[in-house]
Amino acid sequence: MSASIRLVSYNIQYSRGKDGEYDLERIADTVRGADIIGLQEVTRYLRPNTEQDQPAELAALLDDYYWVYGPPADVDASIRNSDGTIINRRAQFGNMLLSRWPITSMRIELFPRLRTFDTVALQRGALEAVIEHPDGPIRVYVVHLDHLLERHRVAEIEHLLAFASDAARHGAAATGRSRLLGMSSEVPNDYVVMGDCNMLPESPAYFAMTGEPDYYYGPIMTSDRMVDTWRLTGRDITNGVTWWDEQTEFTEGTRLDYVFVTPGLAERVVAAGIDEEAPGSDHQPVWIDLAVGGDGERPAQRQPLDDPNRPG
Repeated sequence: MSASIRLVSYNIQYSRGKDGEYDLERIADTVRGADIIGLQEVTRYLRPNTEQDQPAELAALLDDYYWVYGPPADVDASIRNSDGTIINRRAQFGNMLLSRWPITSMRIELFPRLRTFDTVALQRGALEAVIEHPDGPIRVYVVHLDHLLERHRVAEIEHLLAFASDAARHGAAATGRSRLLGMSSEVPNDYVVMGDCNMLPESPAYFAMTGEPDYYYGPIMTSDRMVDTWRLTGRDITNGVTWWDEQTEFTEGTRLDYVFVTPGLAERVVAAGIDEEAPGSDHQPVWIDLAVGGDGERPAQRQPLDDPNRPG
C-alpha cells in the first residue's frame, strides 16, 4: 500500500493578512502539519517590516522542520552604529522551503529579467531543493514569477523548464565525490514546481508551462512540459480562487497559485485543494497529496489516443 505526503504552497505577502496585520504565527499555524511547505514573499529587513528576519522567525515557529531560504532579490540594509562600526544586513525577498525530511541540496536559479523604469520590479528566481524522503529523493522548485508582464513570465517559465529538465547534466549542489564530504549528489528525474505564478489559466504563460491543448484530444502530457495538478484531480482549470484583490476589499479574485508535476508523477497525485479559510495573506494556500512508496493511483483517466474516431 502506498502512503501519501502533503505539499503546500503559500504566498504569505510578508505576513500581511486581509486585516492589514502582520502575523507570522498564523502563517505557521496554517501550514503546520504539511510534509513539504513552499512559501513565497518571505523577507529579511525589507520594508514595510524592516526589522523582521522572517526565515529565522518562521523556522523558530516550525522548529520540527528542516528549512532553506532562497532570496533572488538582495540589496543593502546595513546599519552604521554611533561608534562607526557597521551591522551588515541584507534586505531580501524570496522563497522558503520547509520539509519533514533533510534537504540534501539547495540551489537558487535566477530568472532572466528586464529593467523597469516606472514600476518597481524585483529579481525573481526558483529555489531548487532535493529532499531525502525514506522512499527516495524528491525534487521540488518553489517559484514566484513576475507580476508585471506576461512576456516576462513566459521567459521565466522557459528558463525554468530548460534548467530543471537538464538536471542530469548539471547535477545538484554537489557532484562527483561529494558523498565523501557527507553531501548528496543524487537528483531524481521527476520533480514538482509550486508557487505564485502570477498567471491566469489559459494565458500564454500557463500554456508555456503545460503546453497548449490539442483541438481534439485536449491536454496532452509531454516530456517538455508540466501537468497542472488541479486538472489531474478533475477540476476545471478556470475554477478556484487563490488570490483576492485588496482593491475590491477581497471580494474579487482569481487563480494565480499552482502546483505542477512532471508527467512521471501525474499518476501519484491523489488529491489537490485550496485552503479557502486562511486569513494571513491576500493569497490562499494550495496543496496536493502525492502518493509515495507504492504504485500510486490516478484519480481520472483520459480518452486513449487510439480512439478510432480521431481525425485523420
